[in-house]
Amino acid sequence: MALKVKLVRSVASRPKDQRETVLGLGLKKLNQERILQDTPAIRGMIAKVTHLVAWEVVEGEAPVRPRRQRRAATKEE
Repeated sequence: MALKVKLVRSVASRPKDQRETVLGLGLKKLNQERILQDTPAIRGMIAKVTHLVAWEVVEGEAPVRPRRQRRAATKEE
């Protein structure tokens, strides 16, 4: 099971913790949608900013995004 979360209200002039929570959900722009795993942590984040987002339960699993690879450090001589 997964959750579809959409940012429907702006985070401008909101407290810092709410802006960071929206960013933690992966939402940066208005009307942007993300499909996230249905976990207690994600549900808690949604509950904190429920007045800024719209969400619904969708069937299936959330897509797994690969982690970014770190660039190899180059030593300049």
